[in-house]
Amino acid sequence: MRRRLLLLVTVVVGAVVLASCLPATPARSPTTSTSTTRAATTTTKAPPTTTKAPPTTTTTVSTGGGSWSQNGSLGTCKVFPTDNAWNRDVSTLPADTNSANYLAAIAGLGGNQKLHADFGGGGAYGIPYITVPGTQPLVPVDFDAYGDESDPGPYPIPLAAPVEDGSDAHVLAVDRDHCKLYELFAASPSTSRWTADSGAVFDLTSNALRPEGWTSADAAGLPIFPGLVRYDEVASGHIDHALRFTVSKSQQAYLHPATHDASSSTDPNLPPMGLRLRLKASFNTSSFTGQARVVLDALKKYGMIVADNGSNWFISGAQDTRWNDTDLDQLKTVPGSAFEVVNTGESLHK
Repeated sequence: MRRRLLLLVTVVVGAVVLASCLPATPARSPTTSTSTTRAATTTTKAPPTTTKAPPTTTTTVSTGGGSWSQNGSLGTCKVFPTDNAWNRDVSTLPADTNSANYLAAIAGLGGNQKLHADFGGGGAYGIPYITVPGTQPLVPVDFDAYGDESDPGPYPIPLAAPVEDGSDAHVLAVDRDHCKLYELFAASPSTSRWTADSGAVFDLTSNALRPEGWTSADAAGLPIFPGLVRYDEVASGHIDHALRFTVSKSQQAYLHPATHDASSSTDPNLPPMGLRLRLKASFNTSSFTGQARVVLDALKKYGMIVADNGSNWFISGAQDTRWNDTDLDQLKTVPGSAFEVVNTGESLHK
């Protein structure tokens, strides 16, 4: 089953209230919406009755099988091998011959046309992730829409794990002892199990892709976690991988490492899933400071990958209270025209 841009599923997930209370966070501009367009299903979720509180810097919860942490350490795990596509330095690769047409097509979509950090707001925004021990109890998962393209459960994701706000309702967990990544899309917990539209498991020690034509917790069949801007990396002064970003409309095609398209459009100038862009070497970043500068340096070296349909030029980051919104707002001055499409040598799959 393919996800199509013009069919929308609205999946509202019950919010998870964390134990610690933090000061109120600023209201977000309506232009920051990044809800994903998915294929319609007959399942309708009830509206949440609680308000989600921002997470603490690192939330650790003890369980019968150990303890899990939001924004926790990965232990000795690396996020894929050094030669993995996400970790590839693309700064010297040639520009794609269709680069100008791709950029013109994105500009023609209207809407946001400058880089935007889809995380921050005192910890209110972003995609949350947790790390769990190898002894974390397994929880059953029922898949609604894309069970035939999902890795079957159970998953070592506690029912109290944070769920991303909004219709995408992603849940991400890294087993820090076995170096495995577990991701759910449109996830909702009950008293004993998870329900989700789709799910995927990735071995962080392997370069293996999803089967051709398969989705994941992301529309493109990609893992989400490797493309997040994470605070620990930014605090170290460098990000050593590509970032995840969205466009409002894509092409019915994909490039590896993506394995799935999310559109019915055959326009060859619309970006396919898996398309890789980088910030031009000529773009002057000398006036940018702090967290924004670290992000831009990564975009020049590793670029960013089209992973889903959403607001144009929105890059994804982890939900964390430590983001500095003043720093991140500098990114809003970077126009889409400052980027170029990279020729990674991958063939287009239609």
